[in-house]
Amino acid sequence: MKSLGVPVTAVQALIKRETKPVADKTILVAGTYDTKDDELGYLAEVIRGQGGKVLTMDVSVLGDPSQPADISKHEVAEAGGSSIEAAIASGDENTAMQIMGTGSAAKSLELYRAGRIDGVIVLGGTMGTDLALDMCAALPVGVPKYIVSTVAFSPLMPPERIPADVQMILWAGGLYGLNSICKASLSQAAGAVLGAARAVEPPKRDRPLIGMTSFGKTVLRYMVSLKPALEDRGFEVAVFHATGMGGRAFESLAAEGAFAAVMDFAPQEVSNHLFGGLSAGADRMTNAGKSATPQLVAPGCYDLVDFVGWQDTPVQLQGRETHAHNRLLTSAMLEAGERRQVAQAICGKLSTAQAPVAVLLPSGGCNEWDRPGAPLHDAEGLAAFCEEMRERCPENAELHELDCHINDADFCAKTLEILDGWIASGVVKTG
Repeated sequence: MKSLGVPVTAVQALIKRETKPVADKTILVAGTYDTKDDELGYLAEVIRGQGGKVLTMDVSVLGDPSQPADISKHEVAEAGGSSIEAAIASGDENTAMQIMGTGSAAKSLELYRAGRIDGVIVLGGTMGTDLALDMCAALPVGVPKYIVSTVAFSPLMPPERIPADVQMILWAGGLYGLNSICKASLSQAAGAVLGAARAVEPPKRDRPLIGMTSFGKTVLRYMVSLKPALEDRGFEVAVFHATGMGGRAFESLAAEGAFAAVMDFAPQEVSNHLFGGLSAGADRMTNAGKSATPQLVAPGCYDLVDFVGWQDTPVQLQGRETHAHNRLLTSAMLEAGERRQVAQAICGKLSTAQAPVAVLLPSGGCNEWDRPGAPLHDAEGLAAFCEEMRERCPENAELHELDCHINDADFCAKTLEILDGWIASGVVKTG
């Protein structure tokens, strides 16, 4: 017999494979169990109902849960180098929750490294969300991490506080007590974190990884040539979209020492931070240096400050040439003096690097809109930036001035020449 042209035996095998139980995964369910016991219990119930396992963590300070949590509030506070007594004695809820935030971050990482959890879900209002951001940021990229929050996607959360791969859902109608509205959010989040823990393919470390920044293939094109050339040399290549959150992900991995080398060729998030654009945080362009990761650096889109396209132009950027990249994102040009400030900031960050640094300075322009005749070309501004880079380039960095545009083949050729030299000398490892 056949079914829809497929042998019955094949159909049965497919059904058997699809219904085969997935290995149990353990989800850490964290929150203030003294005030949100019912809601956190509901999350745990849904996870267990789907065949998952649960580990509970209490991050409250004053009260106690109806049943002891697997990880008590006392353990959490102690993991942060403090105690519940000290949190209470502070007499300040902000101070107390920061103690618990530090402790929950340390404890969750400890649990993950010990193989006791496969994902985490945290529930909270503003207090709980503040703690959740620290807790999730402590876990490596690739670990499923979910926040159910009354302020999800809110401007209360600056980009530098948001973990690279966190997922959030609005805790609609859930500020106090269970109801059918908030259960819809809670059950979705519970299913999502368990499903993610079952399906996730964690980052592999079987090849050395190069982290590269860019601003999209229309504006910066070097990755089109460099990615296959680097892969031919045995590297895996991850390209990060430098629009705030992409820079956060890049910096998070750089801080872990995850990269064999970085090609940080789109540092406009440094400009954004200086002039009120889409910041990736004050530590942008510092973590590779701190982790002793070799850096190749170029000033792609250094001359632009990005802002939210559907909002009014920020006061400090009004009266300038702009480019609407799409309805979400608009970029404004920096003036010559401001470009000098960017050069100073970049050189200051590179001066503290604990590994070799090579700076590539293409005098022909630093993005596709920055060519002679292009709408955002400013020869005077580019010259001012290049001059400042020459004067400020730190002693620990090699400056390579290139008579080309950043999107030209010569730029990629020089990049590979420098990298090959570092490989030959053992600065960059390929094994």
